[in-house]
Amino acid sequence: IIAGSCVINNYIDRDIDPYMERTKNRPTVTGNIKPSVTISIGILLLIVGFTFMAFTTLMAVVYAFIGAFTYIVLYTLWTKRNYTLNTVVGSISGAAPPLIGWAAIDANLHPIAWMLFLIMFIWQPPHFLALAMRRSEEYRRAGIPMLPVVYGFEMTKRQVMIWVLCLIPLPFYMQALGLPFIIFATILNIGWVILGLYCYKQKDDQKFSKLMFIYSINYLTLLFMSMIVFTISF
Repeated sequence: IIAGSCVINNYIDRDIDPYMERTKNRPTVTGNIKPSVTISIGILLLIVGFTFMAFTTLMAVVYAFIGAFTYIVLYTLWTKRNYTLNTVVGSISGAAPPLIGWAAIDANLHPIAWMLFLIMFIWQPPHFLALAMRRSEEYRRAGIPMLPVVYGFEMTKRQVMIWVLCLIPLPFYMQALGLPFIIFATILNIGWVILGLYCYKQKDDQKFSKLMFIYSINYLTLLFMSMIVFTISF
């Protein structure tokens, strides 16, 4: 389902992808794959994905549909090209997998599942806004109204810090994963805040975006690995 959604995203964005260094060599841009073939592959992958998902639970299918619809329609077709809130809207689809995975086993979602959703949802804006700062000129050329393009770096940095601060209380609602996890997750959250404040005071926009982006990747990896380690060990 994710693969199908991404392929359809490539089909839709083939007019703006040439302006982005990260996407300019996609087969949909170079012409190695025809648009008609691209959209056919995307639809086929969605059909196969939802068919397999139907063998789990109805709620897993519902959450998967919400994720795919949000990514393709609400994000790619609508907000990405029109509003700076596109990052927030896209974060809904990016945060759907924990709900889908949990619902595939138990349709009655445990509060922990929603906390996983919130972690993924809140994590994405600071991650992608930091990336957008690094790629702001490319987004400008492509005509994508990312926050740093429309409102500048200062506003973007403040938004990044606000989203990071919103992560701090979440571990305390995940007591089922144990005290060691709560402590570790809190350390990660505080570390991200301290790094952000340090970079903010340095008045170096590129340093801020680079370090915050790198920390965000390692943050998510360590956080989810720790959920496995601590629940097995304790």
